[in-house]
Amino acid sequence: MKVSKQKALMAIARDQGGYFTAQQALAAGYTYQEQRHHTLRGNWEKIERRIYRFPEFPDLQYPGRHDLVVLSLISHDRRGEPQAVASHETALAVHEISDVNPATIHLTVPPGFRRYMPPGIILHKAKLSPQEWEEREGYRVTTPLRTILDAAASPSTWSFLPDAVSDALYKGFVRSGQLLRAIDRLENEEAKGWLRSALETAKRRIWVREG
Repeated sequence: MKVSKQKALMAIARDQGGYFTAQQALAAGYTYQEQRHHTLRGNWEKIERRIYRFPEFPDLQYPGRHDLVVLSLISHDRRGEPQAVASHETALAVHEISDVNPATIHLTVPPGFRRYMPPGIILHKAKLSPQEWEEREGYRVTTPLRTILDAAASPSTWSFLPDAVSDALYKGFVRSGQLLRAIDRLENEEAKGWLRSALETAKRRIWVREG
């Protein structure tokens, strides 16, 4: 049985909080003229250039991040694959490790990334392996371990590092052995020192908390 283009597009949007790209709509069977028609009629809400959302779609599951979904869709390459991954301070906030509340969004993108992104976004260039990020509803975020390593390498987040390590250990997101092995692999001696100190602080806090 042939699936209607509306159902096909809804199936795509379902995993993206109701959002979708013009490219995804085209793949579902909507011509650009039809896309314009649905936007003018109010059937689709235009969010950004070539980014839309079904207005009646249920809200994202907690903790939903509409901003990260939209940025992920903007970052899609020609194959429709997201290139941007929420990272650094933003990833700390997503994982709820430390009490960081960043005013700007941090994303890690491939070294050759050239797509337009809205102003005020901080882009970090790095090649992440699939083991270094997790899928969320409509976007990707660096794993807690990778997030902590990024924090250790960024002077602006050093003050949050002890809390981030403590929270990640306490919640079971990482293990102390993983962090110790990661410290050994770091080339930046300053980052090594900060992360080793944060781990020792975390161990003391957890011992007091559990004792």
